[in-house]
Amino acid sequence: MTTQRIAQVFGAVFILVGLLGLMMGGYTMSTTLLLGLFPVNLLHNLVHLGIGGWGMIAAQSEANAQAFCKIAGVAYVALAVLGFVMPDVFGLIPIGGNDIWLHLVIGVILSYVGFAGAAKPAST
Repeated sequence: MTTQRIAQVFGAVFILVGLLGLMMGGYTMSTTLLLGLFPVNLLHNLVHLGIGGWGMIAAQSEANAQAFCKIAGVAYVALAVLGFVMPDVFGLIPIGGNDIWLHLVIGVILSYVGFAGAAKPAST
């Protein structure tokens, strides 16, 4: 799978998760559990929609897709670590609980794709 396809797939999934979160009650700043597992609120769902849009736009070129995977990957690993220290980010956005592990998996996958893609030599 190409870096562009990964950015596109993750972008689409983030958009779907953001919409699902809004439909399942995450349209207020009160925390609700998405699928009974993942804490979300309005801000969290808006972030998912924004990252999804970014992934879809970035998927239009290899360089942008690679940048998306690198930046989003590192950011999601950082969010996983932050989730242990500050699971509600000053009461604004819930990133603790099961989100920690999900963010870590997403971060590792995106980072690997972004940085491994950058190390590949150009084909002739």
